[in-house]
Amino acid sequence: MKILAVGCLHGDITQARRLAEQASKESVDLVLFAGDFTQSEKHTPGIFKVFKEKGLNLALIPGNHESPAHAEAMAKIYGMKFLHGYYAKFGDVAIFGASANFGIFGLGEKELYDLLKRSADMVKGTKKTIIVTHAHPSDTKIDFDGRFFGSDGIRRAINKIQPTIAISSNIHEAEGIEDKIGKTRVISVGKQGKIIEI
Repeated sequence: MKILAVGCLHGDITQARRLAEQASKESVDLVLFAGDFTQSEKHTPGIFKVFKEKGLNLALIPGNHESPAHAEAMAKIYGMKFLHGYYAKFGDVAIFGASANFGIFGLGEKELYDLLKRSADMVKGTKKTIIVTHAHPSDTKIDFDGRFFGSDGIRRAINKIQPTIAISSNIHEAEGIEDKIGKTRVISVGKQGKIIEI
């Protein structure tokens, strides 16, 4: 399975068009949005339409700039998979997610852990799993030696679940940084997007 993971578009329709073109040319199976597709809940018309026009499959979670309700509404309008507290299966790959531990729509650490663990329990036995969150797990290279604090709840969930891959996007400066938590490949994505094969 080939995924284009992207986060923190913040309404940049020009970049969305570039990514849609790239996803189409690279024949990705899924475009995965790791939150912050808006700027403070202000939606940019057409930001998902450019991907749908290419016939691409889409999935998303909210970030700290949009509410779960906003993200879920966009998912319904554009036929996307909504992964905040839910899961989707694509063959032998299950993907599930949660948003963040900060901001006006932030969740507590226990709530983040519980959402991820509940979804993981529902897809037990799936060969490969991906967790997508807006916040990154704590104590990784994405923290930049303590400059940015990650989520302990997400870290605890990764330790318990040991997904194949964990994707996050909130820290713009960390775009492209990778780390490991046990057997899990931890990837920070951003506005430029990253193609991930699993």
